[in-house]
Amino acid sequence: MVRNEIKKIIGNGSALVEKPGEKTHGDYSTNSAIVSAGKKNPREVAEKLVDKIKDNKMFEKIEIAGPGFINFFISKEYLQNQVEKILKEKEKYGSSKTGKGLKINLEFISANPTGPLTLGNGRGGFGGDVLSNILEKAGYDVTREFYINDRGKQIEDLKKGLYKGEKRTVSQIQKTNQKTITKDMKIKFDVWFSEKSLYKSKEVDRVLALLKKKKLTYEKDSALWFKSTKFGDDKDRVLIKGIGEETYLLSDIAYLKNKFDRGFKKNIIFLGADHHGYIRRMKAVTEALGYKKEQLEFIVFQLVHLLEDGKEVRMAKRAGMYVTIKELIDEVGLDATRFFFLSRGINTHLTFDLKLAKEKSSKNPVYYVQYAYARISSILKKAKVAEARPPQNLDKEEELELIKQLVRFEEVVEDTVKDYQIQRIPQYAIDLAESFHRFYQSCQVVGEDKKLSSSRLALAKATQIVLKNTLELMGISSPSKM
Repeated sequence: MVRNEIKKIIGNGSALVEKPGEKTHGDYSTNSAIVSAGKKNPREVAEKLVDKIKDNKMFEKIEIAGPGFINFFISKEYLQNQVEKILKEKEKYGSSKTGKGLKINLEFISANPTGPLTLGNGRGGFGGDVLSNILEKAGYDVTREFYINDRGKQIEDLKKGLYKGEKRTVSQIQKTNQKTITKDMKIKFDVWFSEKSLYKSKEVDRVLALLKKKKLTYEKDSALWFKSTKFGDDKDRVLIKGIGEETYLLSDIAYLKNKFDRGFKKNIIFLGADHHGYIRRMKAVTEALGYKKEQLEFIVFQLVHLLEDGKEVRMAKRAGMYVTIKELIDEVGLDATRFFFLSRGINTHLTFDLKLAKEKSSKNPVYYVQYAYARISSILKKAKVAEARPPQNLDKEEELELIKQLVRFEEVVEDTVKDYQIQRIPQYAIDLAESFHRFYQSCQVVGEDKKLSSSRLALAKATQIVLKNTLELMGISSPSKM
């Protein structure tokens, strides 16, 4: 990608290379000369560096600004070559080997087995699914896992018909939820892991014996406790209650060890906002088991509020208590549900505008993005383009800005792998659609100049490829007609 190539060229892989806020400051800018100058004059360091790389064909020009910032203006030739790269790589464009096949377990949804899937489950579900796609794109070996809480007091009460008046069996509820996940939400889990299995396989007994052997347990008030404060927790935690009942924490310790035993080098868990306190104790568990705390990461998602005409909406069929994710998907469609859920940082509250999600106009962001894809499909179909030729003579501002937006895709994937801020993906889709619409309005794609038409059709084809790749990361369809 462009940013990493600049780092190689300047000989500083750890340098900060970013897109400036103003176009006059170039396509990319770095403070490398400033941070590496030491006692030297940063501007002089920058001048020497620029003198070494000034003839590189990747750049149209290089400028030094302020105390030693270096601004890079990417050449038209280089940008046109990037379009050719996209046309060649197609669905593989944006993929990398950054992850080097590292095994990651990503656990998400893990819904309460005694009730239907709520909007919160949906937010964690779509977030986990899309993050999995992104990590796979970057070369990680990802396992999507659903943890079934099929043991404990809630389950026993449900069997007796005592839990919230529920009359269905645990098995029936779980089957319904699995159908919602696979058929309605279109999420495919690699593993459906049963809590019960940890007891049947005696893994709970073995991990308890391990903790005792490490002298990390003690008895108090007729209960067995885990010394979690030894590893940074704010208080010790009960493993077995005085009545001899195992706590959820004991199951979770056995489950985490099971994951590490399966060879996962990193475990990522999506949690609802009300489970924030769970993080510190499980970090303590990770260290107690002999692993690094960094090998367990949590992503906490916040609540979803439904609005229509500025008023909160209740559309649940179950006594107005809550809205199920299936009801929302049935109301606005899966594509809109996914896009809107992904469009805000998962750690912030989300206001879901029902009216906007159902609107068939450019006001609706998912419609706007999909319309761009459909428009490109129509252009290519009318022009009868099978394989686009390498582009030439693309030098109009709108053409170059569109190409620059296309090459951002690799950087968007890389940045999201680093910080898990998946809202970056739908925002990029909107930015790319805007760039294409500007290009379409300003540049006649098919005209009398056959050479220019061929180049612009190649650019349109490249845009179609990157838009499709972006939509696929989000699990959203790419319609050829709208």
